[in-house]
Amino acid sequence: MREKITYTHGYHDSVLHSHRNRTVENSVGYIKDRIIPGKNLLDIGSGAGTITVDFARRLAPGQVTAVEITALALELTKAEVERQHLENVNFLVGDATTLGLPDNSFDIVHAHQVLQHVGNPVQALREMRRICKPDGIVAVRDSDYGGFIWYPMIPALDQWMKYYQEVTRSNGGEPDAGRYLLSWAQQAGFTEIKSTSSTWCLSTPGSRAWWGSMWADRILKSDIADQLRNDGIATEQDLECIAQAWLAWAAKEDSWMSIVHGEIVCCP
Repeated sequence: MREKITYTHGYHDSVLHSHRNRTVENSVGYIKDRIIPGKNLLDIGSGAGTITVDFARRLAPGQVTAVEITALALELTKAEVERQHLENVNFLVGDATTLGLPDNSFDIVHAHQVLQHVGNPVQALREMRRICKPDGIVAVRDSDYGGFIWYPMIPALDQWMKYYQEVTRSNGGEPDAGRYLLSWAQQAGFTEIKSTSSTWCLSTPGSRAWWGSMWADRILKSDIADQLRNDGIATEQDLECIAQAWLAWAAKEDSWMSIVHGEIVCCP
């Protein structure tokens, strides 16, 4: 099993356009009642930083520590924190499987859309368990690409899914991570686990336009596109076809999509 992998999406603007839409309200609702002022939280895979700053506002005077795998990725979080003028956020470059933080350090250890990109998600959960306080929680949410459903059934979008699954797995990740979270948590030694799921539904003109235009851009310009080309998996014509399919899907008045997520809340 590969311990370290390539972050499949990369950090092109087309990717960040999606990630900057994330907040506690739309992405962390399953633990919203645990976000209490004064608690200290570790945010693994802080990325664009919009969830991180939302945590910081809600938990103040508690401290939030943002973790990213590289200094370059962490700069994205820092920029959002500075833009929001927040002073209760700390920053750490680290690997989710070996964070090097003291035992029992945080009230909440959180990861959103992270384990799907980690070569050893069970070890990452063990590490999250180690640094969580005995009365704290480990909270994880990951999408499950194999559970995405949409209408109308456009063949190019089926091909998009096949490409995404292939590239992510070639990088050592698991694109269907949502369905594995409960099993991974059990393997990591957790015995008190609450496992749930939730969905994003794209059914309004605005949500369809956001998602369709974002993926039309991403399939041509992001790291995924580069890898598909460089590995000889897809041609430029193939990618153009998918981009046009996303735009066509977004333009149809009856288009609909459901994006499923798995969630776990674990007590150490």
